[in-house]
Amino acid sequence: MQDMQGKTVIVTGANSGIGYVTARELAKMGARVMMVCRSQSKGEAARQRIMQEAPNAPQPELVLADFASLASVRRAATELLERCPRIDVLVNNAGLFVSEPLASADGYELTFAVNHLAPFLLTNMLLERIIASAPARIVNVSSYAHVTGNVKIPQIASPQRGNIAQAYGDSKLCNILFTNELARRLQGTGVTANSLHPGAVATNFAADARGLFAFFFRLARPLMLTPEQGAATSIYLASSPEVEGMSGLYFVRKKPAKTSARAQDEALARRLWEFSEQLVREKVTVA
Repeated sequence: MQDMQGKTVIVTGANSGIGYVTARELAKMGARVMMVCRSQSKGEAARQRIMQEAPNAPQPELVLADFASLASVRRAATELLERCPRIDVLVNNAGLFVSEPLASADGYELTFAVNHLAPFLLTNMLLERIIASAPARIVNVSSYAHVTGNVKIPQIASPQRGNIAQAYGDSKLCNILFTNELARRLQGTGVTANSLHPGAVATNFAADARGLFAFFFRLARPLMLTPEQGAATSIYLASSPEVEGMSGLYFVRKKPAKTSARAQDEALARRLWEFSEQLVREKVTVA
């Protein structure tokens, strides 16, 4: 087990699944863990559970954020900056899959808003503090589903786009494009940024899904990884000295892996970054 004593770690989507396991295991290593969760009741229940399962660990702390709202993300980032003099690790884990076209509070396609735009905004609002805490790490949970992604700007933000499975693949491709562009911009700062595929994990991730996707998800559930297995690569990237200084990579089972060709498109990554900046600045004044 790695020593994370004295380090502050932020984990989004930390009340369940691989986010919960990531938060618990990093707390066990001695880290001060900030659990970013949407629900007060579920977040507090998860926090209490970590305290029971890891009684000798520093008590995790709860910060509320609804990633479907840029204003909520901004409030959470402001609170984190107020409470965290240093930020050593940011794990962008929160994500969702929806079974019908929906819009975020800001009018964007919901999957894109939650899976990409919210962590983009959160990361950028915390970035100055993370750089000041270097050496530091940013870990973005993506998915093998990125291979189906075909990001088209500006259509990707439209809630009228219709194809929900495509929207999810696009959002996971965005995670990698964002990570790679972030890594390029962070060169020389002592901050690394990497993305990962956790594997097919049996969590409540698609609990609200309906239709054919829900049918296949339930069918495959017995074959899926446990949350502990799924969280292993996130924990590894957040804590292991083996990846010190490694940046701009995509990991599967704790090892660098190949991505789709689109995920390595530097021009597309820059366009996505600039488009994302435009969207968050239209709705929120970025600190």
